[in-house]
Amino acid sequence: MDYKEAGVNIEEGYRAVEKYRKLAATAITPAVLNGIGSFAGLFSLAEQSRCMEEPVLVSGTDGVGTKLDIAFRMKKYDSVGIDCVAMCANDILCHGAVPLFFLDYLACGRLDAGVAAELVKGVALGCRETGMALLGGETAEMPGFYDEGKYDIAGFAVGIVDRKKIIDGRAVRAGDCLIGIASSGVHSNGFSLIRALLPDLDEDFGGMPLGLALLEPTRLYVKPVLRLLNKVDIHGMAHITGGGFYENIPRLFPCSFDAVINRNSWRTPAIFERIAQEISGEDSIKLMFNTFNMGIGFVLALAPEEKRTAMALLEDAGFPAWEIGCIEKGTGQVCLF
Repeated sequence: MDYKEAGVNIEEGYRAVEKYRKLAATAITPAVLNGIGSFAGLFSLAEQSRCMEEPVLVSGTDGVGTKLDIAFRMKKYDSVGIDCVAMCANDILCHGAVPLFFLDYLACGRLDAGVAAELVKGVALGCRETGMALLGGETAEMPGFYDEGKYDIAGFAVGIVDRKKIIDGRAVRAGDCLIGIASSGVHSNGFSLIRALLPDLDEDFGGMPLGLALLEPTRLYVKPVLRLLNKVDIHGMAHITGGGFYENIPRLFPCSFDAVINRNSWRTPAIFERIAQEISGEDSIKLMFNTFNMGIGFVLALAPEEKRTAMALLEDAGFPAWEIGCIEKGTGQVCLF
């Protein structure tokens, strides 16, 4: 028995790497010192840290979760690569970091170079959109461990920020305004529940299959928020991911405050209304806000006098934004009304 008979196709792996090499070349920056295929990626910090007094590296890792199952069933693989980048890049952005580079990890039961390349194609696109270099990655073919035709993807991002400019919520004050920036849809959380509630992916949803609507990739907030940081003083930021409003918004302020949110201050996208149709009970609203982003993918805390400037700049960049609430003294809770 050889390796191929055991389920690992080395030749298919070589084909996949060649495709990755071409894709990575579209997401490269001058700071990258080597190419795909080395044992490790080399990245120079000389230029990025030149104007910083005390440069700090900021890292984050995440995956796409069971949204991948929707991608497999719809046979559309590129958008979840964008999701993988966004989940990491948006997280490190919360601390004011400029994303520098990204690495991905792809695992499967039987490697198909074409499918793998589609997944990495989305990763490369997400990297280009955030200004990151696709520095490297790993593809693991594990027959008998993953079902044939199933893939998992995760990523790792590193950014940089001057220590004096780190955003960690310590500047948040009672009276601060909360600005919510629109999501592009469900993003990458809550899909275990969605798959149980909405099994028919071919259901018509506004003229398209429901499955395609669910695959709308996670919005990348890096470029507009970094531009905004140069114009206004942002006290805290939150990426609305797993746990929705109740778990993520308190991460942007100390436990001596509450976030008071007016859930009628923005229009909830139709995809969440469709999900809510399948949920009943007294706590259905709380369940939705504790699971999904409900149309708000990123939240900023800033002084009230800066809110108009912030919202105008975001709108001009194509990112709809609303004043969704405020910060009050409290015990670290989210209060929805």
